[in-house]
Amino acid sequence: MPGKLKKFSDVNSFTNCFYLGYQDREIGHRLRGNWGKEFFTNQSPIVLELGCGRGEYTIGLARNTPDKNFIGVDVKGARIWTGAKIAVDENLNNVAFIRTRIDFIEGCFAENEIDEIWITFPDPQPQKGRERKRLTNSLFLSRYMKFLKPGGLIHLKTDNTDFFRFSLESFTAFGLNRHWNTEDLYNDVPESRRELVNIKTYYEKLFTEKGERIKYCLFSKA
Repeated sequence: MPGKLKKFSDVNSFTNCFYLGYQDREIGHRLRGNWGKEFFTNQSPIVLELGCGRGEYTIGLARNTPDKNFIGVDVKGARIWTGAKIAVDENLNNVAFIRTRIDFIEGCFAENEIDEIWITFPDPQPQKGRERKRLTNSLFLSRYMKFLKPGGLIHLKTDNTDFFRFSLESFTAFGLNRHWNTEDLYNDVPESRRELVNIKTYYEKLFTEKGERIKYCLFSKA
């Protein structure tokens, strides 16, 4: 397995990896508004995974749903490397990764460019006073709404009960439409939603092996 420096170099050379830094956040990414036309070269729906880590969910969704495009976002290039390398090796042309801070995410996409958002096992920021850093607070939601289509979906998976309940309240207060939620996904998932447990992130595997309950909710933009 390559070291961090080699992974960082690889990510910079992979054609499916992109970067948006502090200096470009106001200008925006060069593909902003044109991901379908210029990178994916189709008009299929675009699904975004925020805080994608190693990209397991992005890759799993892309394998299972070839008629959609998937973009994983994470600040760490060494994390993104795993998913990006798999996409290259498997010739998954419906996958891309962006290395950037979620704070800069609105510089990556134009209005109505994204059809779905997945937030999978983010840092719950449990410390008192850290609510503003949670990826489901109103500040982050206002950023997502700038590029999520009307009716666009937001999925959340987490093991942290306090963060989950905070997110339910945050989504509801923001005016999003609730479709379904559970605090015990693996014992509560209906047969029609089996895809929710067929793909596991690195952290999800750790949590489920310890017997921890996985929480999930689905909301949509009004």
